[in-house]
Order: sequence, then C-alpha cells, then structure tokens
Amino acid sequence: MNNKLALFEEKEIRRTWEKGKWYFSVVDVVFALTDSKDPRDYWYRLKQRVSDEEKIQLSTICRQLKLESSDGKKYKTDCADTEGILRIIQSIPSKKSRTV
Repeated sequence: MNNKLALFEEKEIRRTWEKGKWYFSVVDVVFALTDSKDPRDYWYRLKQRVSDEEKIQLSTICRQLKLESSDGKKYKTDCADTEGILRIIQSIPSKKSRTV
C-alpha cells in the first residue's frame, strides 16, 4: 500500500497503512486544524486538557508508528486511525474542525 500524503486545506497529513487501516499523524492533523506554530505543544496541552476535563486519555487511542519526517528520516509519531482522528478532532476548539 502506498503511504501517500493526504491533504486538508493544502496542508500535508502524513499517513501509513498498518494492519488494514490508515493511520494519520496526529500532529499533522492538529497543525492543519489550528495553524499552531507549535503543533506538538498544542497536542501535548490538548491531551492534558481533555484528561483534566473529560477524564479521557486521548493518547490511548494513538499508536506510535514510524513516519517520514521533513529530513527524510523515519521517527516514531503519534498516529490514530480514522475513528481516533475523528475523536481527537472533536476535542479541538477550531472552526476548521467543525467542517471535517
């Protein structure tokens, strides 16, 4: 299966095919929806906020999978399948997340 990039509003979303499902980079989705200058920090704070407010651990719906980075090397990255990404999107207070 080809691991092509997915696009959302011209933002690249890294993905990989794993055990019969697409898994998407959570940080890439966060960046596409929030335009945050530091999407990794945004993801970290989002996990904390949801854990405190809703008593849900978003990281439990993620898997660490190796995705290619801009430097061409593969690094472990928080990824979620379609269902998990939709759950994460629901937790992002952004007008863009309401149109997905």
